[in-house]
Amino acid sequence: MENLEVKQEIKNSDDGKGILITNDAIEQISNLLKGQSDKKALRVGVRSGGCSGMSYTMDFIGTDEINPDDKIYDYSLKTDQSFQVVCDPKSLLYIYGMQLDFSKELIGGGFNFVNPNASQTCGCGSSFAV
Repeated sequence: MENLEVKQEIKNSDDGKGILITNDAIEQISNLLKGQSDKKALRVGVRSGGCSGMSYTMDFIGTDEINPDDKIYDYSLKTDQSFQVVCDPKSLLYIYGMQLDFSKELIGGGFNFVNPNASQTCGCGSSFAV
């Protein structure tokens, strides 16, 4: 039997940077969005707080909650699994180039943030310092 390696694709923004999202995360976000009747996009950002000083935020929003200065990224695996990721300019300064992944592991599973701008992260992976 032949071993076939499945290439893990990372979808990225129009300029090749911005917010990177793995196929597993795209699939999970798409599945979660199916349960949101009035929400059509995922807002990603940062706020003060957490173990290391800043923490990541993720929330589903309606298209009427997108601000004119927000950066919008389109993602899809298939035509029925497309959505937008929205980020405000201030948060984007801290998470530009971040990779969002999703793990199905029993321990340590869930969404994982890999932020190249972080100088320090906490053990839970949901807060960071720059």
